[in-house]
Amino acid sequence: MIFVTIGTQMHFDRLIAAVDDWAGTTRTEDVFAQTGPSSYLPRNIRTKSFITPQDFRDCVHDARIMISHAGMGSILTALEFGKRIVVMPRNDRLGEHRSNHQIATARYFAGQNRVLVAVDRQELFAVLNHLDGRDEVEPISPIASPALISTIRQFVETNCQGLTTRH
Repeated sequence: MIFVTIGTQMHFDRLIAAVDDWAGTTRTEDVFAQTGPSSYLPRNIRTKSFITPQDFRDCVHDARIMISHAGMGSILTALEFGKRIVVMPRNDRLGEHRSNHQIATARYFAGQNRVLVAVDRQELFAVLNHLDGRDEVEPISPIASPALISTIRQFVETNCQGLTTRH
């Protein structure tokens, strides 16, 4: 299965329409999308507006490939499960978000060779058409490493001494 998710806060019709068209063009049948508050009505993929957190994790587990907005939760969950993820970042100039932070997120993870990025429909088609069957990636731990925890603890202890909370 290919699992598509756009998060729950905002619509992302551009991504859903592109995946729907790709599935119709390639006759790919096993595509399921969590569409959020979308107004686009897909013709070639199965959809549900919202799913439970457990259903989300089950879909990621069962997926061969994930396609998503460049949201941290989606990216980290895919990486936790060792799934190949293709991200299309939302673009604020198209009214898809309040800022372009998803473009920065996508660039960062692409630079780490952790995600495949498509910024538009043509790039999404190209990326999906050139996946070569090596769909799994090295999973990441769902738990922060002891080194990271130690670094954060040291930072807080060094930089936050004497700070008090006002009520």
